[in-house]
Amino acid sequence: MLDSTASAPTIRGMYIGGSWVPAARTFDDLNPSDNSLFARIPDGSATDMDRAIAAAQAAFPEWSGRTFQERAKMLLRIADVWESRKDDFIHAVMHEGGGWFGKGVFEAGFVAEIFRTSASLCYQSTGEVLPSADGKVSMATRWPLGVVGVISPWNMPGILTSRGYAAALAAGNCVVLKPSEDTPYSGGLFHAEVLEEAGVPAGVFNVVTCSRESVGEVGDALIEDPRVKGISFTGSTAVGRHIAAKCGAHLKKCCVELGGKDSMIVLEDADLDKAAEAANFGCFMHQGQVCMSTEKLLVHESVYEPFMQKFLARAGKLKTGHVNDKSNTLGPLVNTRQAHRVKALIDDAVAKGAQVALGGNAWDNFVEPTVLTHVDRDMDIWHDETFGPVVVVIPFRSEDEAIELNNDTEYGLTAAVWTANEGRALRMAGRLETGMVHVNDQNINDEPQVPFGGVKASGVGRYGGRWSLDAFTELRWITLERGGRHYPPVF
Repeated sequence: MLDSTASAPTIRGMYIGGSWVPAARTFDDLNPSDNSLFARIPDGSATDMDRAIAAAQAAFPEWSGRTFQERAKMLLRIADVWESRKDDFIHAVMHEGGGWFGKGVFEAGFVAEIFRTSASLCYQSTGEVLPSADGKVSMATRWPLGVVGVISPWNMPGILTSRGYAAALAAGNCVVLKPSEDTPYSGGLFHAEVLEEAGVPAGVFNVVTCSRESVGEVGDALIEDPRVKGISFTGSTAVGRHIAAKCGAHLKKCCVELGGKDSMIVLEDADLDKAAEAANFGCFMHQGQVCMSTEKLLVHESVYEPFMQKFLARAGKLKTGHVNDKSNTLGPLVNTRQAHRVKALIDDAVAKGAQVALGGNAWDNFVEPTVLTHVDRDMDIWHDETFGPVVVVIPFRSEDEAIELNNDTEYGLTAAVWTANEGRALRMAGRLETGMVHVNDQNINDEPQVPFGGVKASGVGRYGGRWSLDAFTELRWITLERGGRHYPPVF
């Protein structure tokens, strides 16, 4: 809850079993624009996580036993409360996460739609009647898993957190959320405030926050607990591999959406003005800190020069600085560690022969929009997800070369293709090794009712719409024998 007299939220504790619970210690949650204190956050422990899991397990029979209409109405109430508090969320996204004001407005609106779309899932958790050789009534039915653990990221603490638990609640599961230590309020405790106000029953939704130093202990306590039947994770591929491996060792479901090294392909017949506008958004929105950000611009050599003129003219107008100034479209990176990492990728590329067509400067937690050319595969930035306001531009000669350049990565989240020939784009989409392809648009696309996810090192499973039910339910085969089954006479 935000204090009306100050910029900092009032932190009442972790949210466990319907109560606000203090931790034995706290950690500092910093505003990345100036590293000032945003809030002091409870630094939870494995013991706190155990209490949260126990609360969720105790609440599961009653919540899963509610009618689907009751759960749908609850999710619609959550959407309404969220909308009533959108200004509080926008403030937190700006001053805890370093997001531009416009990004906060967009995210706040999108989250409400996630809850409403998830409410509709309550009416879609349907099974099938199957053929049976013995004349039985044979059914495949969906059932909630039980307790679902959600580990959410910092870059979109509204969208990527709510996406991780809204569908799980709709299916009848109870949730324990561990938000990122970089956005523990906007990605965790704020959600608890909203769900509490909406009247979600005690124990159905729980939040345990912790510091970076405690995340291994607390996260493993969530993943490894046998009472937790599934894990939802959005974040880096390195951490996702660790989580998926632990889930596999414990034979529990996981849905993981991970990193990307996403390309926009500009073909020779593309509308260059629109492509340059889209690229400017796809490369630099939220400082490039989006798994779908355009990190590679692949441009046909015949239109390379005119495209670059248009693109650089647009990108050069973007302002970088403190989010208090709404004219700054780019705010800080989420912390000093990430800012240093991005600058190191730029420096490595330049040392190995890359040329800076725009930007390249960094200070404090800020990196200005940066465009690199003459990049090759020996540079770290070719392979590593940058997660910063940096894009590399590479010319290509043929469609086959563009596809090969796109696919030359361990990642496979999203791709974009610009061309006047939609049939050509659809043929290319079948060869691009990504979970999503957008024609005549940029890479950052999401809607709450679509199957969102990647292939290769970009994840396993899909979020959104009815596809979320695969992640948050189990299938059970049920038959009704009505006298037609015959057994061998010896029995």
